[in-house]
Amino acid sequence: MLSNDLNFISTKVGKDERNVKAVVSLLEKGMTVPFISRYRKEISGGLNEVDIQEIKDLLEFVKELNSRKKTISNTIKAQGKLTVDLKAKIENCYSKNELEDLYLPFKPKKKTKATIAREKGFLPLAEMILDKKKQGSVEEIAKLFIYESKNSFNEKEAIEGAGYIIAERFAENSELRKFVRKKMFEEGKLNVRVTREWKNKRSKFEQYYDYSESVNSLPSHRILAIRRGEKEKVLKSSILLDVEKIKTKVFFILYDNKHPRKEALDKYLEDALKRLVLPSIELEVRKDLKKRADIEAIEVFAKNLEQLLLSPPAGELVVMGVDPGYRTGCKIVILDKTGKVLEHDTIYPTKPYEKIRESTEKVVSLKKKFNIEAIAIGNGIASRETYEFFKKVFDGSSLIISIVNEAGASVYSASDIAREEFPEYDVTVRGAISIGRRFQDPLAELVKIEPKSIGVGQYQHDVNQTLLKKKLDNTVFSVVNRVGVDLNTASYHLLKYVSGINDTLAKSIVKYRNQNGRFDKREDLFNVKGMGEKVFQQSAGFLRIRDGSNILDSTGIHPETYFIVKKMAEYLGVEERSLVANKKLIEKIDPNLFITQEFGLPTIIDIIKELENPGRDPRKKFDVFEYTEGVKNFDDVEEGMILKGVITNITKFGAFVDIGVHQDGLIHISELSHDFVKNPEDIVSVGEKVEVKVLSVDKDLKRISLSLKALENRPKKIKRKEKEDILSSLKKKWGAK
Repeated sequence: MLSNDLNFISTKVGKDERNVKAVVSLLEKGMTVPFISRYRKEISGGLNEVDIQEIKDLLEFVKELNSRKKTISNTIKAQGKLTVDLKAKIENCYSKNELEDLYLPFKPKKKTKATIAREKGFLPLAEMILDKKKQGSVEEIAKLFIYESKNSFNEKEAIEGAGYIIAERFAENSELRKFVRKKMFEEGKLNVRVTREWKNKRSKFEQYYDYSESVNSLPSHRILAIRRGEKEKVLKSSILLDVEKIKTKVFFILYDNKHPRKEALDKYLEDALKRLVLPSIELEVRKDLKKRADIEAIEVFAKNLEQLLLSPPAGELVVMGVDPGYRTGCKIVILDKTGKVLEHDTIYPTKPYEKIRESTEKVVSLKKKFNIEAIAIGNGIASRETYEFFKKVFDGSSLIISIVNEAGASVYSASDIAREEFPEYDVTVRGAISIGRRFQDPLAELVKIEPKSIGVGQYQHDVNQTLLKKKLDNTVFSVVNRVGVDLNTASYHLLKYVSGINDTLAKSIVKYRNQNGRFDKREDLFNVKGMGEKVFQQSAGFLRIRDGSNILDSTGIHPETYFIVKKMAEYLGVEERSLVANKKLIEKIDPNLFITQEFGLPTIIDIIKELENPGRDPRKKFDVFEYTEGVKNFDDVEEGMILKGVITNITKFGAFVDIGVHQDGLIHISELSHDFVKNPEDIVSVGEKVEVKVLSVDKDLKRISLSLKALENRPKKIKRKEKEDILSSLKKKWGAK
């Protein structure tokens, strides 16, 4: 890798160049981000997963840019115009826009006013007009040109043609374009107006009917909202920039203030700016704004997805999954502790086809037959009525009854994955299975659904779909490896997200398991077709085996460091098994005694942490949630109500809350806290249970405005910095570890 490239990446990431170089080397060897972050801390300098992923993304960007640089250099070289200075500029350029600016004068052109003028032979006249040494007006220069060329050119046509050539040359100047681009970002104003067709109509875009804002202050959600408004023919917009102001600041890049034909060149410059530069740069700026907005929106989407994937699992319970409905009834399935389908049926507990007695007898009989421990009800249509039916039937029982977010369940039930898993069931039964399994283990079930279909993003259909898919896939990949996967129960859909394992190998693992029974130890993976040393190295630490022959296989300790655990056990004079989850013994270990040439203190500390909490799950503990009684539909919601809800989605402008009426309410960012809030995710998170106050209800647009800060007694969420200060003071006071 070129030193310039390495310097660019390390500067962008803001990390030591040596660590960046080491990470790049590991990535080039095919190591995954989670593996490097977790098991190669000594080499990476302890860089976290976010930093390593950023290095990986920048590495891909640099490779793509270098490929483009090579193409451009070769094209210009073939024209015999690649100077030493231009070559250096191309090699040192790390902006796609600026790279294309350098290439623009040499780029093959379609027919333009300037190319037509060149074909007619007006290029020499343009050169003469630009030549500062030549005296006289444009008209005098033109007469001289016509006389010397001995052609019967029309003077007016020649001057006009030369003007087009000069304007194009000005427009292709890379320094000029760079300056105008910078100014459009700094001083440009986005002007938005409603279209004639929508002038007297209400819409969700009405706040932008007559709107203007500086380009440099436009937040991502506003950019995407305005773009969607334009797409739907409700809005139209343009970026405004003062041409006269720009002209007075850029002319010196192109010609001297004392040029004998400065007045004419000023007009050519104005033409270049208005006709060629500003429209072109506006398109670039719009594209860059869109890209910036996409990145921000995708980051928010990814954060929401991460929080949803980390939703607390109810665990290994016998569950009745319920997909509620009115006319077609409620589809119910019984799942054993591992998610296996035991039975399915349909009940009719809701109007207009309610069969209360029959439905009651069915569910009571099923509970007794299978010893059901929990009922998971999807939060779609008829969920509240179905929930109340079950609460009434099992009143006073210890049975867990919970409403589950079913976002994406319908997508899953009609997918190829669902058909492959349950070819014998229709979509409604598959939906109930998904709801029940999602209750048992959200992560294991959600990985089967295309991330963007889960419904935790904003404008997900408007952003760059390639970037979106890549980011969301990376998020799923990261969470799966953070949580770890049970090798003996995981579906291939979950296994394929494990570090180093692809779709084919995941299927091979499941096939081997089905044919040969459970895995007893991690090394058994070598019996699976396609499992080699490299893949084993990347994946083994993230795969767990419960009740196997080696207890360390149930932890996040990598097999390559088992010898260190063995040394620790020998040092204490105990068996390795005795060390696991034995805090008294573990406290006696001095990590410095077990540092090796390959594995330093960070790895030893990680090993000790894993021994203390073997196979620890980073997800929170599951708790049951209940909506506010008596509020089931949109029409039940009134201003001033205090309601219970669950955060379903977070955007840059606020958080959406499911309050149990099939229409999420919005807590605007200004209503999250009495303090200034920069990012809503600093205050709330997806899946968090909250209590909110209804500020207003717009029945025309079906909008509910909510407030968190209006409830003064709500405990204030401690920010990370405050938490660190509190912990620091406690350590000083009591010597806490």
